[in-house]
Amino acid sequence: MLSRILRGWMLVTVLAVASIGVVACGGADEPDLPDTTAASVVAYLDEVGYQASWETWPGLPKQYQGADPHGMLLTTYLNSAALEVVKDGGTTMPDGAILVKENFTPEGVLDATTIMYKKAGYDSEHNDWFWAKVLADGTVDKEGQVEGCQTCHGAATDTDYVMTGTN
Repeated sequence: MLSRILRGWMLVTVLAVASIGVVACGGADEPDLPDTTAASVVAYLDEVGYQASWETWPGLPKQYQGADPHGMLLTTYLNSAALEVVKDGGTTMPDGAILVKENFTPEGVLDATTIMYKKAGYDSEHNDWFWAKVLADGTVDKEGQVEGCQTCHGAATDTDYVMTGTN
């Protein structure tokens, strides 16, 4: 009898520890979130296969009309943390939110990918957003606390620097 109780207690303990690990990592099938370098973020995006596993911005077609400084056609993908906020009509993204915007020429050719990644403690003056622009050939054009991104998106402080879906 006592051994059955101990086995039950051990099972509950193991399940509790496993569930804490899943929450800390962002999901059972997702790797740990990256650090704040473009190389780490791009490797993470490749590892999770964002194009196949993440949803695009709700209510927008897969490719929608864009403008400078992004492409003329855009596709925006959101990880589950960001998607939940958008679907719930929220305006503040949580730590770990990632938005990936593919920027296309008018002919539909990928020109660059721009990334917003919210990392707690990264840059409190700009709501902790890490920014990156990766050209179609994989070259990192910009990364980090990018002044142009901060300035432009700073016009959208009421939506946590996120401009997609605000028009």
